[in-house]
Amino acid sequence: MLSLEEKLAIVESFPELQRKDVSLGRINFHYEDSVYDKKSVVYHLHPNGNGYVYAEFIKGYATDNKGLVNIRDFNEEELRSIIEKSILSLSGKSSKKAVQSDPVTEEKWVDEEGHQLAVTFVEDLWYVYAGSNLDCAFETYEEVEEYMGEEGFTKK
Repeated sequence: MLSLEEKLAIVESFPELQRKDVSLGRINFHYEDSVYDKKSVVYHLHPNGNGYVYAEFIKGYATDNKGLVNIRDFNEEELRSIIEKSILSLSGKSSKKAVQSDPVTEEKWVDEEGHQLAVTFVEDLWYVYAGSNLDCAFETYEEVEEYMGEEGFTKK
């Protein structure tokens, strides 16, 4: 887990974000150029390393009812990636309508021997099925892609 100082260094490397200190030592970072009412990208970054990133309009992340993803255990690459995607989603360049109107119902993945796996997103998790049997579940689409690559599967 990254420390607060490491997370702050990563977040502060995005010049488009404005720091806002809030109660109990927590820190928010706003994207003032957001085309939506929502401006918070990083929410309640806490001295203990916990915090959230707004990801309501980003595919592949399990969000809570406020559209937030807990970043407590994110590594540097994961944190940079989700912050970039959050800013992009709030910029209007990746429209809310486009992201929400293109849900993944089921993807087929195949290996060199012709075996197929199906990937579906239901509520907060990505599920991988071998036929009607659940193979595994993941919180992010990136984890699905990594797993499939390791197992020798490619998207059809």
